[in-house]
Amino acid sequence: MLDIMIYYFQFKYKRYRMNNKAFFKYIFALLLFGSNGIVASFIDLSSQNIVLLRTLIGSMLLIAIFFISGGKLTFYKNKKQFLFLAVSSIAMGTSWMFLYEAYTRIGVSIASLLYYCGPVIVMALSPLLFKEKLTANKVLGFLAVLIGVILINGNAFDGKGDLFGIACGLLSAVMYAFMVICNKKAKDIVGLENSMLQLTIAFLTVAIFVGLKQGYAMQIAPTSIVPIFILGLLNTGIGCYFYFSSIGKLNVQTVAICGYLEPLSAVLFSVAFLKETMLPLQIIGAVLTIGGAMIGELVKPKRTKSSTQ
Repeated sequence: MLDIMIYYFQFKYKRYRMNNKAFFKYIFALLLFGSNGIVASFIDLSSQNIVLLRTLIGSMLLIAIFFISGGKLTFYKNKKQFLFLAVSSIAMGTSWMFLYEAYTRIGVSIASLLYYCGPVIVMALSPLLFKEKLTANKVLGFLAVLIGVILINGNAFDGKGDLFGIACGLLSAVMYAFMVICNKKAKDIVGLENSMLQLTIAFLTVAIFVGLKQGYAMQIAPTSIVPIFILGLLNTGIGCYFYFSSIGKLNVQTVAICGYLEPLSAVLFSVAFLKETMLPLQIIGAVLTIGGAMIGELVKPKRTKSSTQ
C-alpha cells in the first residue's frame, strides 16, 4: 500500500513539474510575441523586408530543431489537410505584412489591438463555418470589440488619423482569422511540424511578394542586424517552438485565458519602451476590445438540467 502511495505522489509531482514547465514556456512565448513590434521598431527596413527576414530566420531555426530532435514528416499523408495548412500559412505571411505596415503608420499599441480582433472575427463566423452555436455572450463580446475598435480609431474619422494604417491593421485581423479558420481544418498536422511548415510557407509567400514588388536587394544598417536576429531567432523561432510545444500540455481554459496576455503586453510594452500615448477614449476602447474578446471566448452559458442529461 505504501509503495502505491509513493508511486502516486511521484507521478503527481512529475506531472505538476511538466505542466508547470509548459505553463512558463507558454507565458514566455506570449511575452515574446507581445514584444514583436518593439523589436521591429529598431529595424530600419520596410515592413515587407522585416517580415521576409523574420520568417526566413525563424523557419530555418524551426527546420533545424525539427530534424535534430528526430521529427518525422507526416503532412504528405493527408493532402487535403496540407492544402488547408498551406492556405493558412499564406494568410499568416500576408497578415504579418499588413501588421508590420500598421506598426509603422499607427503605432504598435493600436496596430496590435486591431490585429487581435482576428479571434473575434473567427468567433463571429464560427456558426457558419464550424456549426458552433452563437451564444448571447459571443454576441455581447463581438459588440464590445466593435465599439472598442471605433473608440480606438475615432480620430481617423475626423481626418486626423492614418486611414491606410488602420486599414492595414484591420486587414491583418481578417488574414489572422483566415489563418485560424484554415488551420483548424488541418487538425492532424500538429505541434512543431505544423509551426515549421506554416512558417516556411509564410516565408515563401512573403519572398514571392517582395521579389515581384521590389526584388531582394536591401541595405541593412549595422544597427539593424542585432534586432533582425532577435526578431527572427528569439521572437519567431524560439517563440513558435515554445508556443506549440506547450499548448498541448495545458488545459484549454488556461491557454485561452493566458492568451490575452499577448495583446495586453504589446500595448504595455509600446507605452513603456516606445513612449506611445493613448487617449482616455482609446484606453476605454482597448479595455472593451480585450475584454469583449475574453467574454466571447471564455464565458460559457450555464447548462440547464435538460442539457446535461
